Amino acid sequence: MSPDEAARNLNPIPEVRVSSPSLFANPWARRARATAVPLVSAGLAAVLVGTLNGGATPVVQESFSSVSGVSSAVQVESVAYNTAVAAAAAAKPKVAVIGTGGTIAGVAQSRSSFTNYSAGRIPIASMVQQLQPEIGNVADVSTVQFGNAGSGGYTIAQFHALTLAVENALKTADGVVVTTGTDTMEEFAYWLDLTVQSRKPVVLTGAMRPWAAGTIDGPQVIGADGPANLYNAITLAASQTTYCFGTVLMLNDEFHAARDVTKGNTTRMDTFETRRMGSLGWIDGDYIKVGRAPARVAKCDTPSEWLTPFNLSTKPASALPRVEIVYNYQQAGGEAITAFANAGVKGIVTAGTGAGGISSAQSAARSAAANAGVVFISTSRVGSGSVTGGSGNIIAGDDLLAQKARLFLLLGLTFAPGDAAKIRGWMDTIGQAEWKVTPPSAIETGFADLATRIAELSTAGTINGSTTELLTDRLARAKSAYESADFAGAGTYLQNFIDRAKQRVDDEAARTALVDLATSLKNEISAASPAAKTVTG
Repeated sequence: MSPDEAARNLNPIPEVRVSSPSLFANPWARRARATAVPLVSAGLAAVLVGTLNGGATPVVQESFSSVSGVSSAVQVESVAYNTAVAAAAAAKPKVAVIGTGGTIAGVAQSRSSFTNYSAGRIPIASMVQQLQPEIGNVADVSTVQFGNAGSGGYTIAQFHALTLAVENALKTADGVVVTTGTDTMEEFAYWLDLTVQSRKPVVLTGAMRPWAAGTIDGPQVIGADGPANLYNAITLAASQTTYCFGTVLMLNDEFHAARDVTKGNTTRMDTFETRRMGSLGWIDGDYIKVGRAPARVAKCDTPSEWLTPFNLSTKPASALPRVEIVYNYQQAGGEAITAFANAGVKGIVTAGTGAGGISSAQSAARSAAANAGVVFISTSRVGSGSVTGGSGNIIAGDDLLAQKARLFLLLGLTFAPGDAAKIRGWMDTIGQAEWKVTPPSAIETGFADLATRIAELSTAGTINGSTTELLTDRLARAKSAYESADFAGAGTYLQNFIDRAKQRVDDEAARTALVDLATSLKNEISAASPAAKTVTG
């Protein structure tokens, strides 16, 4: 059982291997969010992936060159995050590349034919092999051929199977890259962002120009962006830079949060953009720059909170309901909403004008359908800006684009059929995750300081790996207990932390620092407990 699988059933304990100095996440950022073939059933997908994995030959090189630098002006104060990044720098990571087709796997008529080509032709194993020997110095790469088609041709049932394929690959890989077409890549990315039950990096990539000309093993198209995009995506996944970020989309040297990114141009190679907020960062050779982090990373050390409730291993593809989108425009009729409701559609997303407005005819049809049990999410066709309000079976989608709100509603209805109140709650938390803008309390600062000190001592070799794991475990349990208002439990775990530090940390200065920090934190929690306040009062 993986750490993330265990987190769904047991106490939240962060995965610990080694440590490194803190990296990025800015708690003061106001709005930086997480940012995704024939029908394949969930059961068949597991067999298919296992078979394909068995047939693929992992590419292994003796030498190893980790990313030379990861730069950011902000920090992620997470033990789990920092240990993942440090592990990637210490030993060659394993990255699985799952191919689904798209332009990146396309074959053009000639080397100068940028827009006239056949998508989904070249096997992913062949594309990865063409990146050798260079990519072998970055990671041990294996491949899975999930499919080979244009992105728009995949069904929701196949999305379900893809999630299981990614999760299967992450059982042994440190990160996964998924190649797909750019037409609906943002939907692939957000789907995986919502459903993959692992904190490990998942990176979507593709291309705006086909890979080869003439035949699948023909010469490379002039200026093809696929090779560089695939190389950079593997490099990003291997570096663990986006550990706990959720799924990200990487194209044209930039990577974006799956929730926020959208395709902004039909043919340009810099087509993907995150309106208003910008990319998460970019890749310049073996140097990765991070400008901001999704709010989701703040829960990295508490896997049970980081993971979404949309665990598809517990639901068959047949459980996924039909959800549609209706677009508003001048004097729009309501017949489409009525027809969808009569056809048995369980959810409808409206893409309204301005802040989500729809026509009077659509409004009347929506009210009737909502009263009959159809759940709606209201979004805007503008492309950015929030939609608020809503009541009953009508939920505000904030600034989710309609195509992404559809996926969110589809999953919400899968795990809470007809329960608009529960789906609204998920929208307010998972769908609209935001950074806290209030200053951290002394207790929150205490947990962060102690986690940082453990990471620093482990990186310096002052405490060994088993001691790091033990202390991190006790700290995580204490934090989880505190966040659950179990003040006594938090104090017990911190006392155990103190006892273990005294027993196992040989360096006197390190031992004193850890014990003092933990004692101060324990006292802060004790003073904040309801029992202490009652006695004081």
